[in-house]
Amino acid sequence: MFPYQGYTGKWLHVNLTTGEIEPRELDPALAENYLGGNGFGARLLWERVGPDVDPLSPESLLIFAAGPLVGTLMPNGCRMEVIAKSPLTGIYGDANAGGSFGPELKFAGWDAIVFTGQSPQPVYLAIAGERVELRDADHLWGRTTSQTEATIRQTWGDARVKTATIGPAGENLVRFAGIQTTPQRSAARCGLGAVMGSKRLKAIAARGRGPVRIADPPRFHDLAVDFHRRIRANPVYAPVSTHGTPGIITLMDALGRFPTRNFQLGSFPEVDKIGAESLEARAFVRHLACFGCPVHCDKLHRIPDGPYTGTTLRSVEYETFSSLGSGVWSADLDGILVANRLCDDLGLDTISAGRAISFAMELWEQEIINLDDTGGLALRWGDMALVLRLLGMIARREGFGGLLAEGTRRAAQTIGRGAEEYAMHVKGMEIPAQDGRAQKSMGLAHATSSRGADHLKAFPTIDEAGYPGEARRRYGEEYLPEMANPLATKYKPLLVKDGEDFGAVVDSVGVCKSGGTFVMAELYWPDIAAALEAATGMEMPVERLKRTGERVYNLQRCYNALHGITRADDRLPRRFSEEPSPSGNARGEVIDLEPMLDEYYRLRGWDSATGWPTAEKLRELGLEEAIERLGGRE
Repeated sequence: MFPYQGYTGKWLHVNLTTGEIEPRELDPALAENYLGGNGFGARLLWERVGPDVDPLSPESLLIFAAGPLVGTLMPNGCRMEVIAKSPLTGIYGDANAGGSFGPELKFAGWDAIVFTGQSPQPVYLAIAGERVELRDADHLWGRTTSQTEATIRQTWGDARVKTATIGPAGENLVRFAGIQTTPQRSAARCGLGAVMGSKRLKAIAARGRGPVRIADPPRFHDLAVDFHRRIRANPVYAPVSTHGTPGIITLMDALGRFPTRNFQLGSFPEVDKIGAESLEARAFVRHLACFGCPVHCDKLHRIPDGPYTGTTLRSVEYETFSSLGSGVWSADLDGILVANRLCDDLGLDTISAGRAISFAMELWEQEIINLDDTGGLALRWGDMALVLRLLGMIARREGFGGLLAEGTRRAAQTIGRGAEEYAMHVKGMEIPAQDGRAQKSMGLAHATSSRGADHLKAFPTIDEAGYPGEARRRYGEEYLPEMANPLATKYKPLLVKDGEDFGAVVDSVGVCKSGGTFVMAELYWPDIAAALEAATGMEMPVERLKRTGERVYNLQRCYNALHGITRADDRLPRRFSEEPSPSGNARGEVIDLEPMLDEYYRLRGWDSATGWPTAEKLRELGLEEAIERLGGRE
């Protein structure tokens, strides 16, 4: 019997080549050292998917993993982690989605699913408690994600079935294809939908009715109630709950942190047309929430009139208003909402899709590409009809869309002629909606993230708009005022390193970063440690939990080191270091990255020349096997 509660103690190994489905027992040591979620996935990639494995080959693994707090009373205990070698970056990849799919998998009795191989024909995995089977999906291939979910539910005769699906983008191996989970939540980044498509796995459908057992129910109940109350009392709760992430658009714009016109600017002159107030006046229907969430930052929106009358969507985020709005120089609110819904249905990451299009628009502006390159398309800024057309072309790999479907790094390499200068990526991952010139910690976080340019690994929010009270609570008076100053570089390596370790734990236990941990900065190391102890029965002092987060993040770095990643890859596009920001509070600012990297590596115990974990650090974390595998460096 599995020694810890909070887990089902079981996971599924699915060989899609042979059709064999094998239930397996979860190793208690894996739970003790890696918790679940992305810790579980990082360990499996390290052990079984080496540098010689193509991300889109049958040998590649695709892992869906929940954590021990998923499906519990824990606020926001809903997050599902998907892990694979990324076809976009060629290194460690993961994507995280909220909603209801993760809890449903736990209710069905499973902590994780690991797929290998490649099915000879399209299939989907049907999970009804312990009854698990592969079913034919020929009739689903080519359908959108929403059509796929609706058809599966109709076939099952059960509207409560939860799904994880790909759309045409995943089927056509678009390198930034995402996975949609119930209800319209996106495990979007790193192109893991393409990995799913390469395996001819159209969907996973889950239905469960079992409980998630808790080691100490009274204590866990009291902790969960206290966490819910604290989150609701947090001063950030009201605006986040009322507006969701679009509520920060105008604030970020004023700071010069809202990427515009492929990062030429950090502010958008027509920002008021796409801000939260305009969105709510135009399309708001009602508040929605993921499983167990007291914040309900999710919203239902519907366009009431005009060419797109009746278009309905949920989960439109701050990121999308940059990538498919200001990023392409468009203030067409209805067009942005339609583009978001189209990406969800096609199975596209809105961040990478929008950045690929704005990259192409700047190449057109610079006369690096022309009608011969684009197949007759004039890529003019602000043309929302063109954006919508290109999204479909990308998902179908049609014409010029097929080139953009490779991601900006590969597209730039193919085009040549200086195009690389305008490709806004780190390690092949398109940069999300933060301009690091306006928030230096975020610039560093983009460079050091284990999955390429990313804001959610470290998710530094204390200096986003200046939260000195939270900086004081977490780190102490001596770190002020610099810690809370977005334009200062001092102490930002500590903020990023701590955020990455804490984020690795949050992604491993299965709670939401936006709802109480990072954005609200309410729940922190002691809270997660206490919740884990009460839920699992595992002894979890804070120092042990910190060591676990550090272990997970160092293992991800070791995996990337196996694939040739060094300090030379922890860099930002020239635009951020050489072109002063013309916008907002960041006017005149650039990012001086190298001194921050030096301090970051020192805090991490990594070699400053290579950016690799030292042998001493790996021994300290119980990762001795990595020393020899990385060449025995001391």
